[in-house]
Amino acid sequence: MTTKPYHHGDLRRALLTEAAVAIEESGVAKLSLRDLARRAGVSHAAPTHHFGDKAGLLTALAVEGYHRLAAELGAAESFLDGGVAYVRFAVTHRAHFEVMFRPDLYHASDPAVVSSMGGPSPSAASAAPSASAASSASAAPSALAASSASSAAEEAARRVLRQLNQ
Repeated sequence: MTTKPYHHGDLRRALLTEAAVAIEESGVAKLSLRDLARRAGVSHAAPTHHFGDKAGLLTALAVEGYHRLAAELGAAESFLDGGVAYVRFAVTHRAHFEVMFRPDLYHASDPAVVSSMGGPSPSAASAAPSASAASSASAAPSALAASSASSAAEEAARRVLRQLNQ
């Protein structure tokens, strides 16, 4: 990948997007802040400025994932729709899903993580995800592949959930 000049106004967002792409390409074990900087076309120190370390980056990715998942589950109108939404999220947001359920990768006790998982907020404010966090979804790396996999996953989830409901 060629280095792009830094023209985006939201480096934090750009780094989270690149992290999701890198995880989907190579897995979380091969993710590095230096590679993310190269992908974003910024100095190797820039990601550290925003996240501190790899665990800090993965903490932000997990929080984003929990907010997105909550938004998708919140839109479900039935138990069946909720199951389908969960499976669809796992398929279409694989990087987030992979990180979210591996608390050894991130700062699981971080107040933002606790709040995004529905726990008590340190400021006693509502733990509901913000609209901006839920609406800041990045595009799937391969829309056609994700759509095909999502359709297959939705149908499989519907079959399983129908059997459970009988």
